[in-house]
Amino acid sequence: MIALRVQFPEFCIFADASTGRPRYVAHGVQLGASPPTVIAASLGELGAALSKGRADIAPATSPDLAMAPNAARMYSFWLGGKDYLAPDRQAAAAVLADYPVVGQLARVSRDFVGRAVRHVAVTGIEQFLDFGAGLPSSSAVLPVIQRLRPTARIAYIDNDPVVLSHARALAARPGVAIVSGDLREPAGIAENPELRSLIDFTQPACLILTGVLHFLQPGEADKAVSVLTGLLAPGSYLIISAGTSTGMSPAFVDRVRAAYQGSTVVTARTSDEIQEWFTGLELLSPGVTDVHRWRPDSLWHWPATDQVRVLGGVARKPGRPDDLPGSGTAPARAGADRGPQ
Repeated sequence: MIALRVQFPEFCIFADASTGRPRYVAHGVQLGASPPTVIAASLGELGAALSKGRADIAPATSPDLAMAPNAARMYSFWLGGKDYLAPDRQAAAAVLADYPVVGQLARVSRDFVGRAVRHVAVTGIEQFLDFGAGLPSSSAVLPVIQRLRPTARIAYIDNDPVVLSHARALAARPGVAIVSGDLREPAGIAENPELRSLIDFTQPACLILTGVLHFLQPGEADKAVSVLTGLLAPGSYLIISAGTSTGMSPAFVDRVRAAYQGSTVVTARTSDEIQEWFTGLELLSPGVTDVHRWRPDSLWHWPATDQVRVLGGVARKPGRPDDLPGSGTAPARAGADRGPQ
């Protein structure tokens, strides 16, 4: 065990006999640790798993990648998490200094995802596709589904090697697939054999595109939504959230673009453009609105601001199967919320 501790200093390695059978645990204490936690029946098995994890993560922790701020890791910083590197912390903290509301916005955006997924889960949906899922520690999807629909099948799709590595370690379980895929090539994702082996597109599913479409060029985002919603069976659900230019300061978008240092595209669509993503679907009330206004759990109010906005909405694909309980649909062209009130 001492030899493993010397070889893998990024892990806390110890023996655990709490289950009645000796086992060995390696728990990551540094962000670069991959997988974050490993449990094995022997020290030899543990060492082999740690060696494989280090080999898998090596390309993602190259000096070039470490120097560029990463969207998922910056989001973790804004949420008060700890899965970030020094460049991410510096860039995220600089944005936060100029726009203190960003930390609050990250939290209410995640809360919206949790509420939306919870609503869909209680309708009986058993399949979920989470695109641009981000780091598992920042996710609002898995905890909700594990609690409400433990038998559900979940596909996490991302193109970030760090995210994929962490997800495979923390979220991997029967009924969960971690799929490498780029939203800019939605047709390729749709044909992914690993995804197809888990998700039955002839049955209702929930497509989750939250906090990811504003990292695509407008045409790429429109194509991704169109192709992926076209795959969904009647009775399926679509959950979207995205930054909007409507009622928001253009300076904020410029500031975020500068923070990412060219490592990713940052766009802000108008409320009408975001509304168009739901065309042909049945929007659930209250329609497309600021994420904190979508069926809030409390009377807590978002402070009025004209600096930054994120809109969200949930919709159901019409047709068979018959309407599931709790749909509360609204006309698809009811109109998006035009600005803070």
